Amino acid sequence: MNMYSEGKISGRIICTPSPAAKNAFFYAIEMGIVKKEEVRGEYHHAPDSWLFVSVSDGKGELSYGDEEYKLGKGDCFLIDCRIPHSYKSSEDFPCEFMWVHFGGATSMQYYENFIAQSGNVFHPVAFEKVTMAMREMLRYHAEKDVNAEVITSGLIVQLLTIALTSTGKAEMIDSALRHKLQAINIYIEENFTEDISLEKLSSEFYISKFYLSREYKKIYGKTIFQHIITCRINYGKQLLRFSDKSVEEIAHQCGFNDQSYFVRQFKKSENVTCFAYRKMWRE
Repeated sequence: MNMYSEGKISGRIICTPSPAAKNAFFYAIEMGIVKKEEVRGEYHHAPDSWLFVSVSDGKGELSYGDEEYKLGKGDCFLIDCRIPHSYKSSEDFPCEFMWVHFGGATSMQYYENFIAQSGNVFHPVAFEKVTMAMREMLRYHAEKDVNAEVITSGLIVQLLTIALTSTGKAEMIDSALRHKLQAINIYIEENFTEDISLEKLSSEFYISKFYLSREYKKIYGKTIFQHIITCRINYGKQLLRFSDKSVEEIAHQCGFNDQSYFVRQFKKSENVTCFAYRKMWRE
């Protein structure tokens, strides 16, 4: 079946990824477009795979585990197919959607990051980018392009990136709070070698330390303390690579009062010791 003709795609493509794709890429298991007149309720329970669906028109419903979601034009959902689920179209306003059923070595990590920020159904601002990526994926596979697997992997990453960055939080965050948190991040990145506490940030930026701590973690997915440590580790990596300073000197220059604590944090972040990191970049 040729799914790509006269600029329109419809139907289903079942893919058989190569061993190289399974080992190195994100890969499609199947993909397609379901038109309004073709939508039926479906049920799936598949191992080690994920499903990304975009609703381009109409209304429908998703049942996922113990949750029920309403679907509308511009919605997307991303689910773990190991969990029982079903989806169906509204009888009064039939929906039309595109989907890609995919796998890949880091799919679970992407999904866990996504679900930590959002529910399974989301409404991306960049919905047109979603549909463009899915149509490109369909076109390359329909035409059996020699580069289809590599391009598909990149397009799946693009879809997952949109999911991770389009959870709707940005629209819900108060503008004043957003600007204040951006200012706090700039302050941290310019002063991370100093002693920075919640109390100091609270006083400097006229914000409750409890509110700041809660909202920062909610928006950025990490604590302020974790961001400070990351800035210090990044600077430490720079000094290890481009200076001959001792680890003790570097620790203090990065803002760590205790060399052993710097060493532990560096090993935790990079999975190598400071000495091994320096050697790796100098050999």
